[in-house]
Amino acid sequence: MRIAVVGATGMVGRVMLQVLEERNFPITEIIPVASERSVGKTIEYRGKEYKIVSMQDAVETRADIAIFSAGGETSKQWAPKFAEVGTTVIDNSSAWRMDPDKPLIVPEINADILTKEDKIIANPNCSTIQLVMVLNPLHIKYGVKRVVVSTYQSVTGTGKDAVEQLNGEIEGRDVAKVYPYQIFKNALPHCDVFDEETGYTKEELKLTKEPRKIMRVEEMNITATAVRVPIQGGHSESVNIEFENDFNLADVRKLLSEQDGVTLQDNPDTNTYPMAFYSEGKDDVFVGRIRRDLSQPNTLNCWIVADNLRKGAATNAVQIAEYLVKNNLVG
Repeated sequence: MRIAVVGATGMVGRVMLQVLEERNFPITEIIPVASERSVGKTIEYRGKEYKIVSMQDAVETRADIAIFSAGGETSKQWAPKFAEVGTTVIDNSSAWRMDPDKPLIVPEINADILTKEDKIIANPNCSTIQLVMVLNPLHIKYGVKRVVVSTYQSVTGTGKDAVEQLNGEIEGRDVAKVYPYQIFKNALPHCDVFDEETGYTKEELKLTKEPRKIMRVEEMNITATAVRVPIQGGHSESVNIEFENDFNLADVRKLLSEQDGVTLQDNPDTNTYPMAFYSEGKDDVFVGRIRRDLSQPNTLNCWIVADNLRKGAATNAVQIAEYLVKNNLVG
């Protein structure tokens, strides 16, 4: 089983290598791929050094699976070239997510749609993944009618330069700004670029569109506000969910506690609720602060947290790869 990791030197790429190792993914050969300036350098995997190769050299290896985390433009250019030689691509960018011919996968929800013919598979947006992990079991039981989500997103979602900006501002250093304003002691209602037509950011639009595709629900009203906050690990979401049918809070908690990949943390008496720093380095999605919306019927409030570099990106991609291998869908 030969695995190429495209973008191996980036923030998500490094976590992908870590997750592959932690989960004992059955690799016979790891092929780290990065930009031309990194070619020839080495990375470590399972205590061994591996030379970084170019995109073209990686294509020519005809790896079984290529896990991409190198940006949308790179994916648009190179993912089809990998697919043409028989490599199954799992792509972490937004390039293919809303392509009707490409599956958008969260394994716990919709991996069953995957076939051997799917050579480019999209990994959803980090904020989307943690949202649908909670929404899906509730939708199956009660029927989701409308969702209002506000996110509180870590600077790691932007990348290494954003982390450097935050740390530089904390330490009083003069650093290059990735964001239009300082992020330290601030909260920016600005994740990704603004869409001129709607006034929403692209991050907010992803949150409105991707859940419908993953959950196979054409009609589900979702609106979002995405906010960048000065923390380094984990995205948090305040979510208001209106259902078609009424619910019992005890049943909701039981349903979520039984969902694979979700951890319930919901006990106000002991101040037990999900927090970003607790989620860092973990693969589960955490949910708590579960309560009725007192302003209208059949409506629930909750708080969802996950490590955006792990379940929000690397772990979900590796779980897709595990499903492909387990079900003989590669090669």
